[in-house]
Amino acid sequence: MNRRIAGLSSMATRHILADLARDYESRNGIGVDIRSMGGVEAAKRVRGGEPTDVVVLASRVIQSLEAEGHVVKGSVRDFARSEIAVAVPAGSPQPGVDTEQAVRRAMLDARRICYSTGPSGDHLKALCEKWGVVDSVLGRALVAPPGVPVASLVARGDADLGFQQLSELMGQPGIEIVGSLPPEIQSVTVFSAGVSSKSAKQEAARALIAYLASAETGDMKRRHGMEPA
Repeated sequence: MNRRIAGLSSMATRHILADLARDYESRNGIGVDIRSMGGVEAAKRVRGGEPTDVVVLASRVIQSLEAEGHVVKGSVRDFARSEIAVAVPAGSPQPGVDTEQAVRRAMLDARRICYSTGPSGDHLKALCEKWGVVDSVLGRALVAPPGVPVASLVARGDADLGFQQLSELMGQPGIEIVGSLPPEIQSVTVFSAGVSSKSAKQEAARALIAYLASAETGDMKRRHGMEPA
């Protein structure tokens, strides 16, 4: 019997899932192989019928996949919550990000900002539209290609400010995290896990998801800049 479970996830959860996979294998003797990529690409692969057992993506995407029949109905569990944070190149001056106006001013003052595709990038674009700064900010923004960390582009000086999920910025070399967006403009992304309809190991996949969503994984999620869902 093949005692390994396969999974697909977005980049935002790759570090925490790697740690939890190792812990799950040590506890249960069942290996977990999760491939992480841009969320849009992961969803595209699931819709294309790529064989896998577990899918971990933003909850709104998982809900769509469930409605379309690509994720087993009733198998979805919320996994973790993640905030958007701001980073600068290491050693650079850190702007204030404690208020909405401070973030707006920091974006206008920056030579170039960088953001990712996915929920955090969508939220940042919505903020620029709300503030009426689409041309002045987004017109000179750098969008990280799917699967490329914003931190890597900020670290090499391609942008003065980087916006991405806190979990993706933590521990990355060459940057400093200024802080999370203030509550009035924060957008918390909930990530969920579900069983792929292509899975031949649905019972094992459900057991893994139950562990991922369990209270015992809470401390590890917090160490990776996320909160239990």
